[in-house]
Amino acid sequence: MDNLTFFTKFGKEDLEKNMKKFNSPFLQELQDRGFIYQSTDLDALDALTSKGPITFYIGFDATAPSLHVGSLMTIMMMRIGQKHGHKPIVLMGGATTKIGDPTGKDKSRPIITDEQVNNNIAGIQQVFNKFLSFTETATGAILLNNDDWLGKMGYMELLRDYGRHFTVNRMLSFESVKQRLEREQPMTFLEFNYMILQAYDFLELNRKYDCALQMGGSDQWGNIINGVELVRRLETKPSYGLTCPLITTASGKKMGKTEDGAVWMNSDRLTPYDYWQYWRNTEDVDVIRFMKYFTDLSPTDIDKYEGLDGTDLNKLKILLADETTKMAHGEDCLKDIHNTIAQLFGGQDLDVTVTGQDDEGNPILKSALPIIQIPFADLQAGIPAYLLVAQSTLVASNGEARRMIRGGGCKINDQKIEDENAVYNDAAIQDPGIIKVSVGKKKHALIQPVG
Repeated sequence: MDNLTFFTKFGKEDLEKNMKKFNSPFLQELQDRGFIYQSTDLDALDALTSKGPITFYIGFDATAPSLHVGSLMTIMMMRIGQKHGHKPIVLMGGATTKIGDPTGKDKSRPIITDEQVNNNIAGIQQVFNKFLSFTETATGAILLNNDDWLGKMGYMELLRDYGRHFTVNRMLSFESVKQRLEREQPMTFLEFNYMILQAYDFLELNRKYDCALQMGGSDQWGNIINGVELVRRLETKPSYGLTCPLITTASGKKMGKTEDGAVWMNSDRLTPYDYWQYWRNTEDVDVIRFMKYFTDLSPTDIDKYEGLDGTDLNKLKILLADETTKMAHGEDCLKDIHNTIAQLFGGQDLDVTVTGQDDEGNPILKSALPIIQIPFADLQAGIPAYLLVAQSTLVASNGEARRMIRGGGCKINDQKIEDENAVYNDAAIQDPGIIKVSVGKKKHALIQPVG
């Protein structure tokens, strides 16, 4: 393809050496924050986005009822684009989710039902409502579902009108496909069709919404290129692709994943307190770049924090946690989180408030910590310490609970558990009807017996 330009940023010296000055404020901010990794014809895209507003899109498959912070890079790219007057399309893969994107995967994605897909889309939309403005304006974001057009397209139509524009030779040349085949992992024909369908999405959006740009993570580069080429062939007008780098932490962990699982962005999957703690525990060397990626603070202001250490760096981590949590969960939760942190680490009594009663007469409790309900009858009968820790959801299994207790890492009501089989009953309940469980220094939850 003509005019493909690749930009790869490694370290700070490379970044400064390769810095390009853009006329487009949108692209300039993306670069200042470190988002630009690969692009097609970047000079032409700069000229286009300098002239006036464009429409752009990013696709998200609906494999779970929430996104995790691994998707936050692309969400922030959309947020920046809208801030600079461009119109975002959030494209939900209602159809493509049923097939599965083979990119970066070692095995096929499990097939899920239409009902699961629709429920997942409803949950994911809650995330976007926090980061983008969905208004009836020129820059208002819109959310679309590719099942609205792919679900109506006949297979013969797809092959005849669009399949002929793709060669197997070209598909096999993409890095994501080569890696899968080199690992000798089977790749089904169903999955191989995914890149054709994603390319058609770009064509559809270009035709109906004059969408000129597709963005995504660098693992989507091959899929994006297919869409750019299809639009240029069939519509004979420019279209563009741009990717951001895939982020790992300084220790090599994939962004959005921890030992305890995914860092979900919906509060029904992960509490705002735990979300805040994830960012507060950012590794020292990642703080500055994560502030540029994941907050609205200006890159110029963030650069002033370079070189901080010790107490000052810890304060910066709190700022990072506050800013990221505020965007995902609203500013109101920060007061409760800060109070809870002060109580947990300042030796104060934990502030748990009763806001009412449920239909069965159980108190409705409010706390920044997760509250897990268990049957009161089970507690009356007696629950071994390891099982109570496991029920707190702070560990993944009964076996992990036993191991943590043996290592001296668990407490119930701030008292170290000495015996994993020690039995706790209703005598362990503290006012206003909770049992506090702690694993390590930073993981806490409240058990509420009910019924």
